[in-house]
Amino acid sequence: MALLISSAAFTAGGPIPARHTCDGGDLSPPLQWSGAPAATQSFVLIVDDPDAPDPAAPKMTWVHWLLYNLPATSSGLPEGVHTAALPPGTREGLNDWQRSGYGGPCPPVGRHRYFFKLYALDTELPDLGRPDKRRLEAAMQGHVLAQTQLIGTYQRGR
Repeated sequence: MALLISSAAFTAGGPIPARHTCDGGDLSPPLQWSGAPAATQSFVLIVDDPDAPDPAAPKMTWVHWLLYNLPATSSGLPEGVHTAALPPGTREGLNDWQRSGYGGPCPPVGRHRYFFKLYALDTELPDLGRPDKRRLEAAMQGHVLAQTQLIGTYQRGR
């Protein structure tokens, strides 16, 4: 069985509802996953946008959310999950707003793609504090058993 991630809020490749963006409630979408390898010890979730600032001329990948050490027993996250409601042991990294927590889509121009990337690891990572994406990915090196992603899109009102 392959590792899969989905959301009840949007379909793969479909538009992310405004309630999950800076134009709405900026609530994290509900996420569900299944099919983790038997040796999974923890999960990492990275949400980013490779189309920043303009999909016609992308210059960077903007990080929206970093979670690590999600328990191997977890199978998803509810809508609008806050730090206090994360599964026990889950740690947060810093997004590109230099804060922890979810920051929803807020593209300055055009329709952007948002990648919800889930990694099953063969270990629990050490306490990295509040790492940025580069530091988190470096810590994951050699520990990824499986990975999957869900892509959603968003374009602000025209």
